[in-house]
Parts: sequence; C-alpha cells; structure tokens
Amino acid sequence: MSQYAARLGARRGRTLGSFAKPPLRRLGARRPRRVAMLSVHTSPLHQPGTGDAGGMNVYIVELAKRLADQGIEVEVFTRATTAALPPTVELAPGVLVRHIDAGPYEGLAKEELPAQLCAFTHGVMQAWAGHRPGYYDLVHSHYWLSGHVGWLAAQRWGVPLVHAMHTMAKVKNAALAEGDTPEPAARVIGETQIVRAADRLIANTEGEAGELIHHYDADPAKVAVVHPGVNLERFRPVPGGRAAARERLGLPADALVPLFAGRIQPLKAPDVLLRAVAELLDRAPGLRRRIVVPVVGGPSGSGLAKPEGLQKLAARLGIADVVRFHPPVGQDSLADWYRAASVLVMPSYSESFGLVAVEAQACGTPVVAAAVGGLPVAVADGRSGILVEGHDPADYASALARFADDPQLSERMGQAAARHAQSFGWDAAAAATAEVYTAAMGEGRRRLRSAHV
Repeated sequence: MSQYAARLGARRGRTLGSFAKPPLRRLGARRPRRVAMLSVHTSPLHQPGTGDAGGMNVYIVELAKRLADQGIEVEVFTRATTAALPPTVELAPGVLVRHIDAGPYEGLAKEELPAQLCAFTHGVMQAWAGHRPGYYDLVHSHYWLSGHVGWLAAQRWGVPLVHAMHTMAKVKNAALAEGDTPEPAARVIGETQIVRAADRLIANTEGEAGELIHHYDADPAKVAVVHPGVNLERFRPVPGGRAAARERLGLPADALVPLFAGRIQPLKAPDVLLRAVAELLDRAPGLRRRIVVPVVGGPSGSGLAKPEGLQKLAARLGIADVVRFHPPVGQDSLADWYRAASVLVMPSYSESFGLVAVEAQACGTPVVAAAVGGLPVAVADGRSGILVEGHDPADYASALARFADDPQLSERMGQAAARHAQSFGWDAAAAATAEVYTAAMGEGRRRLRSAHV
C-alpha cells in the first residue's frame, strides 16, 4: 500500500485494506437475479479502439458474460447510434443489449451527450414499465453520464445503485497531456453527485479507491476494489508464438517491434512512443534496418481534432519509414498483434487500470508503461515489464534500448508476463462484483426495515 493511500485511510480511521476487497456474502443474503447495466456513451457492441470505444467496452462485455455464467442476468442499456439497430440484441445467453433512442444517431460527440440524458432516461423507464415490479434487482452504471441515469432509475425502482467511474475528471485534469482539453466543471459536479448517491463504488485498484476518497470525499465503506480481468482463452500464448504471428501480419522475423495499441489521443500519448523511437535511432542508427513500429487504433476524443497528427509527427521526426499505421482490429486479430510484438508500449498520462497491458502480457508479451493509475498493478515492474516515471521520450528510448541490446529479454519477460496475467481472470472479477451487488442489496433491505420500524 502506498503512503498516500495509507494516509487517506488513516484520516478516516481505517486502512485501504479494509475496503480493498468486496465483503464476503452474509449467510442468507440474496444475490441479484437481474441487473440493469448502463453504458450511455458507448455500446458493448462497438469495436474497441474506435471513437469512444475502448477498455470500458471490453470490461462491460466480459463482466456481463461472466455474471450471466454465474446466474445473474444482465441487460445493458446503451444509446442507439444507427437507425438500423434492432431494439434489443442478445450479446450472449443471459446478456441482452437494449438500444435507446436519445438524440441524433450519428455526429453526436460525447461532450454533447449530457443534453440527451433526459431522453435516454425516458427510454430506460419505458423499458422498465413493460415489466412486473421488481424486475431489476440492481443498477450498475459505468462512467459519469450513465451514473446520472442510474441515480434516477435506482431511486424510482427502489433498488441499489452500484457505480464504476472508469475515469475521473479531477484525476485526468491533474495529468493533462500537452494539447489536451481539460474535462469541464459540469463533469466534476456530476461525478461528485454520483459518488454521494451511489450505494457502492467499484474501483479498479487501491490507488483509484484512494483517488475517490481524496478527490470526491467518497465514504470508504462504500468503496470496493475489484481488479478487471482478461479473457485468458482469447489472450494467451499459442504454438508458433511470435514467429507465426509475424508471418501472418507481414512483420520481419528478427525485427524489434514496439507496439502501440489503443485509441489515438493525447491522453494515451502515442506521440511519446514515436519520439522515443526517434531518440533511439539517433543513439543507434543501425537499428533502423531492424525496427518496425506498429500503431494499431483510430483517433478518439481530442485526437479527432487532428486525425492525421500522428502520421505528420512521424514524418517530422524522420521515422515514417519504420512506423506502420493500422486501423482498429477485432479482439482475435489484436491478440495476434500482441504476440507479434517485442514489447507493448503504454506511455499514457492516465489509466484507471490498463486492460491492454494485461491482454498483451497474457499473450506472452512484456510491457513498457508509464507508472500511472492502475498500470503499477497491471504490470509487475522488472518482471513482466518496465514501468517508467514520467513521460520523457528519452526514458522510454532507454527502456526500448534494453530490448534492442538483449534480444532474449523479450522472451524472458514475456514468460513472466504470461504467468502474471493468470491472476486477472474475468471469472474472479465477476464473482467479486457479484459480492459487491449482494452487499449493496443487503444494506438496502436493512435501510428499508429501519425506515419501516
């Protein structure tokens, strides 16, 4: 536990460890039968790496599936983005996606969605009105926009609200990338309201739990830490490993391949990787003959303002010949990119957890990442990867030089990375989340009994 986290816990008469794990289910406490899960601004059906789709999409899809496997049905409410979408789609047995009409289907930026929350809430209430009373046992909202809809729905239905921030405005604003846009005051106010209203808050790491307490004055008793998981069936080492993956993707067998995978925006700092590669080639010009830098993903968020900005940066740095840009790919193809890489590079300014880092490690690929947010939990520094303090490209160049100078380092760290990732299975994450649900429901029933008395 960090000294920072310990101080936060001590200030409230407890340690972080006292809320770091979901409480054990009390004898006779009832698990929910059906959960209304809210994801206003991005659909679990969207391709991660495009627009606003990213780790949160993967989180919702995998969590919902595993909850259903454990006997908890999930209905995910999300905004319809095309007229061709059916009202409901079965994502998996026990998981239903409901498309809600709220605002124009296309061309609506995430920043414009607060104006559509009333319409979205109306659609959620219409769906609920078609069911018997008590149809949903609990609301689980994701991101602050969904939290406001969940707040109203939970009160109207008389059920608990469990909320996951995923990212927080105050945290992002404290670590802005150069040229990035600060999160608006309206979001800060909205997040503060949700923290007060929620019955339980799920944080990805102890660090995030500490940030909820420090920045939003969250009640530590309401905060539960549940590490996200990784699909260990999809993301895993396979026979032939790196060589076979490179052959499939058309990459040189003996090249140094530092990979960036994710949304292209200042927050994720893909520019730091390109600047680090330019620095590395200045130090070792001969490396140019055997380095390929894939950037797999699409512009997102503030990165949409300059969609060609990264390509232009590569040209200005004189490394356009070694950088390969690829559009976002499906999860199976993404696993191949991980396997093909010598190392995944994540120089992000803020990460609530860093699912991409765990996915890459599960495939047997080490990670060089910024020591921010949840990445120190996702990456075992010195064993499964290298954590870098700050965002100086020279420091990332030095980390990459270790892999260039020792071709066997990627293999050694990759084996440790695959072992490290085994502790992040989605089944365990879903079971822990179900315990949070059970605790929230039990507390709600106790409040009702007290009010009745």
